[in-house]
Amino acid sequence: MILSSGTKKPKIHPNAYVAPTATISGDVTIGAGCAVLHGAIITAEGAPVTIGADSVIMENAVVKASGGSATQFAVTVGDRCIIGPHAYVVGATIETGCMIGSGAVVYNGVTLKAHTRLNDGETRLPSGDFIEAVFNVERSPDAAAKAALTYAQFLRKTHAQDAVLDSHANKAPARRSAGEEPPKQQTTEVDTVVDAMMLELQEMELKRQEAMKKKPKR
Repeated sequence: MILSSGTKKPKIHPNAYVAPTATISGDVTIGAGCAVLHGAIITAEGAPVTIGADSVIMENAVVKASGGSATQFAVTVGDRCIIGPHAYVVGATIETGCMIGSGAVVYNGVTLKAHTRLNDGETRLPSGDFIEAVFNVERSPDAAAKAALTYAQFLRKTHAQDAVLDSHANKAPARRSAGEEPPKQQTTEVDTVVDAMMLELQEMELKRQEAMKKKPKR
């Protein structure tokens, strides 16, 4: 589903893939060669989201920017990144070639340096007090309640005029002419990268399953 938010509309490169059940909302730019898989949500709430070329947002991942009059937390995802299933990236900068594991969380103001690998379920927090840094609310016993009230008001205002746009027209990569072959070196490099990614994703999933088995039953 492609949504406008206020006057902002997503900009999706023609050769990017967006699954029919993914949601793209507001001031979002998705680069060439990207793949946004089923159930993924990419939303801009008061600040932009930019996804670099050839990056993958996997199933049910959330990539979200936020910002009001006092604070701005844009999201930038560099080229050739993978954001794993059920991961949550909000207001962060993810540099080129990063891999974020299944269920990992990266919060507002955090920067992941190029080629960082975040393990399944790992969390990266901003420095200082979270509520104060993210919601601009002073520390107090009822700080969370004040943050919730302010944030709910902001969200209602931000999304009051959201509208569904035409869906993204997915296109298969252009076929090569008959007899045309890619350079051998290029083919080998691409195949190696894809194989390595698949092995890493399988390893992440196995670790997640083992961790679930070890959790004490209630």
